Amino acid sequence: MNRMLISAAHKSSGKTMVSIGLCAALKARGHVVQPFKKGPDYIDPMWLSLASGNGAAGRACRNLDLYLMDRDDIVATFARHSAEVNLVEGNKGLYDGLALDGSNSNAALAKLLDLPVFLVIDARGMTRGIAPLILGYQAFDRDIDIAGVILNNLGGSRHEAKLRAVIEHYTDVPVIGAIHHDERLGIVERHLGLMPSNESHVAAAKIKQIGEAIAEQVDLDKLLALSQKQPPNPDCSIAPDSTFPPTGGRDVVAGKKVKIGIARDRAFGFYYADDLDALEAAGAELVGFDALRDACLPKVDALYIGGGFPETCAAELEANSTLRAQIKLAIENGMPAYAECGGLMYLSRGIDYQGRTYQMVGAIPGDVKMHDKPIGRGYVHLKEDEAHPWPRPNAPAKQIKAHEFHYSSLENLPPDTRFAYHVERGYGIEGKRDGLVLHNLLASYTHLRTIGSCYWATRFVAFIRRIKAVQ
Repeated sequence: MNRMLISAAHKSSGKTMVSIGLCAALKARGHVVQPFKKGPDYIDPMWLSLASGNGAAGRACRNLDLYLMDRDDIVATFARHSAEVNLVEGNKGLYDGLALDGSNSNAALAKLLDLPVFLVIDARGMTRGIAPLILGYQAFDRDIDIAGVILNNLGGSRHEAKLRAVIEHYTDVPVIGAIHHDERLGIVERHLGLMPSNESHVAAAKIKQIGEAIAEQVDLDKLLALSQKQPPNPDCSIAPDSTFPPTGGRDVVAGKKVKIGIARDRAFGFYYADDLDALEAAGAELVGFDALRDACLPKVDALYIGGGFPETCAAELEANSTLRAQIKLAIENGMPAYAECGGLMYLSRGIDYQGRTYQMVGAIPGDVKMHDKPIGRGYVHLKEDEAHPWPRPNAPAKQIKAHEFHYSSLENLPPDTRFAYHVERGYGIEGKRDGLVLHNLLASYTHLRTIGSCYWATRFVAFIRRIKAVQ
């Protein structure tokens, strides 16, 4: 098998474009490619999943997060989903991370999973200076295998020749690829990063174009030769989330599946593949619906509305008044529902965006206002409150680690609003609290992951079964 980490000297070097292109190019050559993404990102994994052929025979990108996940969980996740070619896209620079000792850096992940590193270098304006950069990255941690470099944003063939000569003369690192500057390879960016692939009607064509450019300018045979490794130990897989006992038999209607309506469209697409797997393993059938186009809710027992960019689709969401009314009525009548970030925004009374207020579902008695700068950004530490509606684990987590990234705030809430969490790190809804609880709805700015001691998927399914049992 092959495995590799695509990293860079710093963010915005082009590693996502290179990673997307490598997935597409290798898939086009007949390889089975499994993408991974370091960190809590949603958008890059959407592009990587599409590029690697996510679909009937595709493989969804999996997130590996040294801050949120135990090391055993990371090793197990990587082993469980490994394929013929395993590509991990890093975040930021190779040695960047929150910890001073680098324990949650890309380099630490490379060590943990024994990943050869291919360093993407934005070489604009560089010639001889590229040599000390590469030598410095090698010398900083000798345990990191920098197997090759991929030069990006080159000014032409003359620039490429100079850089190749310098690197060959001063270093022992091979040049795997040299990508000339091409505006056509760029993907539109927004405040959270790239435009999500579910919003771009030209995503497949863009991926094909990037894949062809990478195939022409990167030596794929050399890449594969330098990334050959023994398969990871198959015995290190961890138990699925569904094995977690929620609180006991009284909270579960054994053997009965529940149907969860999940919003999957241009407005809502931020879902972790592991979370969806965990919901299904816990006994849920996921029924997709389009909040922009579907006039009626499917026949379901609960709702799950994840993150996304409802503000950019606000006019279409507002126009679909029939569905908005049905969702509002369902929640008011006690249908279990879970909403994160964009989902919370959609369930509010309205979204104030670019000088206009768009009417939303109205299930949450508050108003969303968009801002120019982030309101909450980064990792979050939560402490669960008694108001949390879902069944509690036998050994509840003392602290839940998660993340948030939102440019909006939820305002004008009633003073008696109930919350499920105290925010110990981060911002949440109002700085100290997150997880609005209303009827059988839990809505938060925080994005949870079913990892470690946070078994939210199983708890949500158990909650749905409990509500069904008493209705």
